[in-house]
Amino acid sequence: MSQSLTVYAPASMGNVGVGFDLLGAALAPVDGSLLGDTVTIAAADSGISLTQIGEWAHKLPDTPQQNIVYQCAEFFLQKFAIQGGVSLTLSKNLPVGSGLGSSASSVVAALFALNEFFGKPCNQQQLLALMGEFEGRISGAVHYDNVAPCYLGGMQLMLDLPQRICESIPAFEDWFWVVAYPGISLSTAKMRALMPNEYARSVVIDFGRNLSAFVHASYRQDEALAIAVLKDVLAEPYRAPAIPGYLQAREALAEVGMLTTGISGSGPTLFSVCRDLETAQKAKAWLEQHYLTETGGFSHICRLDNVGARVLPQG
Repeated sequence: MSQSLTVYAPASMGNVGVGFDLLGAALAPVDGSLLGDTVTIAAADSGISLTQIGEWAHKLPDTPQQNIVYQCAEFFLQKFAIQGGVSLTLSKNLPVGSGLGSSASSVVAALFALNEFFGKPCNQQQLLALMGEFEGRISGAVHYDNVAPCYLGGMQLMLDLPQRICESIPAFEDWFWVVAYPGISLSTAKMRALMPNEYARSVVIDFGRNLSAFVHASYRQDEALAIAVLKDVLAEPYRAPAIPGYLQAREALAEVGMLTTGISGSGPTLFSVCRDLETAQKAKAWLEQHYLTETGGFSHICRLDNVGARVLPQG
């Protein structure tokens, strides 16, 4: 057991437009900055202590016991009968309710850190199942489309089978993913409630066709097909009007030259795809001027993060 270690867990896009609850991808800004939460863990004589720092720490519960990172540690120590205690520091670098997998990032960083620190009592699938369970406590239901890519990296397709929760699918390595968070927070539960309880058969068929075609295109590396079907027929028609400026941004980004635009998770962050850095920079500039409306808003040009959660070098 090391003296201390720090784990970074990247931001993620749930749904990726075409794959509601079934597709997710991890993000890595091209400028080399880290877009995600970190958790530092060290041994303590007894009990659990949690320090909350970072730009968005003020949005977290004041009482440590209410924080999901504390709850992860409490569960882990009890489940594996670990003697002594732990000191945890959460650096909350992702905004809450942003559509960038904020709660998933905290959960993944915490459980990954605990598992590493105490000699890996959980294998990969066991740890992923725990991550889904704890993230579900915040979002209201167990969905893996944020925790899976955050933990494992890349683009992940959710299978939700025993001992096979997800599988990675090939990414388009030339794509730039421009993401923009306007600075407002939207509740995942409230955004989910905007969707209808039932869908017409034709919509369900469209969803299945688009998702299967996107997965097929990913394996074939058929970029034109992937872009053609990368659309959201289940959630975006109902969520888009609730995100200020989204519909205008989607139109403007198409004029700039972006290939397609969608809602990251349940919003308000959007993502937009292109093949060249110059177009991505133009899109980022437009978004910073027109879509970022509140203090704390930001935009990043990203590739997919193929590493996922990892221990950061000391010092």
